[in-house]
Amino acid sequence: MSKDRAKIFSSFNPLSTLERALRQKEREKCEKLELDESKVDEILKKLMSEFLLSQDSKIYLKDNKINVILIVGVNGVGKTTTIGKLALKYKKLGKKVLLGAGDTFRAAAVEQLEEWAKRAEVDIVKGREGADPASVVYDTLSRAEAIKADVVIIDTAGRLHNKANLMRELEKINNIIKKKIGEQEYESLLVIDGTTGQNGLNQAKEFNSVTDLTGFIVTKLDGTAKGGIVFSVSEELKKPIKFIGLGEKIEDLIEFNAKDFVEAIFN
Repeated sequence: MSKDRAKIFSSFNPLSTLERALRQKEREKCEKLELDESKVDEILKKLMSEFLLSQDSKIYLKDNKINVILIVGVNGVGKTTTIGKLALKYKKLGKKVLLGAGDTFRAAAVEQLEEWAKRAEVDIVKGREGADPASVVYDTLSRAEAIKADVVIIDTAGRLHNKANLMRELEKINNIIKKKIGEQEYESLLVIDGTTGQNGLNQAKEFNSVTDLTGFIVTKLDGTAKGGIVFSVSEELKKPIKFIGLGEKIEDLIEFNAKDFVEAIFN
């Protein structure tokens, strides 16, 4: 195996199960087609793309509806910053955006979200520190109805040390959302730090077990991260990657495209 291709495979460590599966598929495909070395990379790109769930990777906003995007994830993954970038993105598209500060357990989270609301020039609903997050979500959606908001982005607490509390909290929030918007579908997105490797996959499994995730946002893929977590969460949880974060700038949060992502790894 060439050094370049060995480096590509190294992006999956420590996700060894996924790496072995990919290596095996590549060997079988190449032996069957009796390919020479010059054609192997194209086969590898195709196989890697097949590990990525491509359907439903975009967020489609409905007109004349409140489009809810619930953001979950542990502390430190870039959750609040990602919300701010999403707010700016949709604001620039001409949408009326409202933020909900549902992480009432961390004063810093509310302050950071307020700063992003100012930068994006969007409204924000917040409660007092320690308030019931579900009540903040209720107030946020009530405010959204009053101002006819197009997009509501809701932050949530990032605690994962107590699964029972997390389950109850997210269940209440989801019930409030369903009560306010009816049968309309909404996005429930988990933010994962792209540098965390296997731990990121564990987080994804935990959150997916307590809330009905519709997809993922992977942050900090800025050159230091190897990207293996993208393949792992997509393959094992059968949920799409919606966005990836490549840096701190607003334009560094981009819609995920499986083909472009694989090409970037090779380049």
